Amino acid sequence: MPRVLSEADVADFRERLCGAAERLFAEHGPDAVTMRQLAADLGVSPMTPYRYFRDKDDILAAVRANGFNRFAEALEKARGRASGARARGSAVGEAYVAFAFEHPHTYKLMFDLNQPHEADYPELVAAGLRARRTMTGYIDELIAEGVLAGDPEQIGVMFWAATHGAVVLELAGKLPPGAARELQRSLAAALRRGLAPGVR
Repeated sequence: MPRVLSEADVADFRERLCGAAERLFAEHGPDAVTMRQLAADLGVSPMTPYRYFRDKDDILAAVRANGFNRFAEALEKARGRASGARARGSAVGEAYVAFAFEHPHTYKLMFDLNQPHEADYPELVAAGLRARRTMTGYIDELIAEGVLAGDPEQIGVMFWAATHGAVVLELAGKLPPGAARELQRSLAAALRRGLAPGVR
């Protein structure tokens, strides 16, 4: 008879399992990873992971939610340390690039994979929304201070797309090391100039 697990036991094993899954997904791709492989990696019976997750998609959702939350936390901290809308925008951009290159496997899992039936994983949906708000929330401040003019949602997506594009190009080896950071700064400056009040 299986022993009764405490909440701490469950949380600890889920974290270990998600860590193993993130590494195996990154090394072999999601299609090559099985619940059996995850169990073997952790030295437990093949059925043990099923005590914590329904299936591989459930694990992948948890891994991605964890990634989005860690990402959002890094951006929130950077934003909180800066003073003024411009400085906060720059800090968020720098933190974005830093996170992507400090945690490339996590970043790829977050953005390069589709989650089947994502709406079935409310924690993943909430984490993704949190990250998106953090990535683009400073835009409202820039508009309020008269630095930018336009629809904040659309502008936020522009900055996000520009930063993501620079990061992905470097991660793919299409840009030399360090180029994404410089490109992100240049793109952000160009967008600010193009979206300044009165510019048409």
